[in-house]
Amino acid sequence: MLDLVKEYTSKRLTLLKMEATEKSSVTAGTVTYLTLAAVAALFFIILLNIGLGFLIGTWVDNYGYGFLILAGFYMLLILIVFAARNAIKAAVANKIIKSLNS
Repeated sequence: MLDLVKEYTSKRLTLLKMEATEKSSVTAGTVTYLTLAAVAALFFIILLNIGLGFLIGTWVDNYGYGFLILAGFYMLLILIVFAARNAIKAAVANKIIKSLNS
């Protein structure tokens, strides 16, 4: 009987190690993917904003005003995100918990 308990414990520990390895490898892959996607998106957003600043500046005949209008838009966006910060925090936390528990 003692041998069965030892064997069960050993197999259970092996299973837990395998599950932990799987979760950590999936998490590492997801983090790597998200990091690469974030860097690519950042470059895209920066170049897009430079282009939009010049485009708006062309429309209003002053590049400085074009970039100021774009900055005003981002200030408005920052205020909206700041107002919704608690909802954003809760949504991100729930997503992380759901991802780790699946």
